[in-house]
Amino acid sequence: MNTQLLPATDESLALAARLLAEGQLVAFPTETVYGLGAHALDAEAVRGIFAAKGRPADNPLIVHIHDRSQLNGICEVNDTAIRLMDAFWPGPLTIILPRKAAVPDVVTANLDTVAVRMPSHPVAMALLAACNLPIAAPSANRSGKPSPTAAQHVFDDMDGRIRLIIDGGESDVGLESTVISLAGEKPCILRPGGVTKAMLEAVIGEVDLAGSILRPLEKGEKALSPGMMYRHYSPDGQVTLIEGEESQVVEALRRLHTHAEGEGHRACVMCFTEHVEALKDCHPHDIGHKDDPSEVAHRLFATLRELDDEKMDVIFSEVVPPEGVGLAVMNRLGRAAAFRTVNAAEIL
Repeated sequence: MNTQLLPATDESLALAARLLAEGQLVAFPTETVYGLGAHALDAEAVRGIFAAKGRPADNPLIVHIHDRSQLNGICEVNDTAIRLMDAFWPGPLTIILPRKAAVPDVVTANLDTVAVRMPSHPVAMALLAACNLPIAAPSANRSGKPSPTAAQHVFDDMDGRIRLIIDGGESDVGLESTVISLAGEKPCILRPGGVTKAMLEAVIGEVDLAGSILRPLEKGEKALSPGMMYRHYSPDGQVTLIEGEESQVVEALRRLHTHAEGEGHRACVMCFTEHVEALKDCHPHDIGHKDDPSEVAHRLFATLRELDDEKMDVIFSEVVPPEGVGLAVMNRLGRAAAFRTVNAAEIL
């Protein structure tokens, strides 16, 4: 299959809309990451997403819409959902609600709920309006790999697997949407993102956090949302997170890097801007300023892909406090590292 990579124009969006209506796959930009879309009510088309990504069938998808009226055939909407939509849509918030019968099981991983979102990216909204279909779309990468924040990332993973990629520039947020479930007794964040717990609670009151946000799913525990799988967002190299007191972390990164290189590995560190100079002999990759988790979020997936391009096989990373957007960063870093974490004091 020949994969086209086209800039976002009226002509390319018309082509994308036609392909989606025909049951084909199209990758497109959103404000979070690039999505790989198929007509959500066409089960065969949606199966193509799983085939192209190599995605496990027990990992549900998010359905993207451009107008709330489209929800009528997809899910049961309650007052809490409407308040969240009023506050955060269009934007990086996915809401899980009871599904309607028209939604194929393949979209929901056989759950009785469905995840829905209205993106804010102008290209995504233009495409959704042009096709006027609900579009199921996970991130447009091979399953388990870092999510794509640029069209070239998608092409690297999906060349020969899908018909079309629409290039809309770099994603603004850089991490996938916040996912909140309204299907239980109490609202619960299943995947953190740019819409934080505090922001949600300012609108609807107290919100729970799923226990699996900073740990792997337990045996027999179902993935109720995308992004809950054990090893996810991962580069090819082994990632280890280093936590502890700042000066100890910097020294531990230096020692670990030296040891790994001494054993013949291609090793590097992911560190804050403030520590790049101190770690200049350790192949440092700047992930942003330590007090700006939004900057770290924006850079994270692109940095992980750079490490694959450089064929790094051992990666040591600093961590951010798991608060606000930092919780989303640590959720992604934890899964990229398969929750492999070392305290710096143990190294020194």
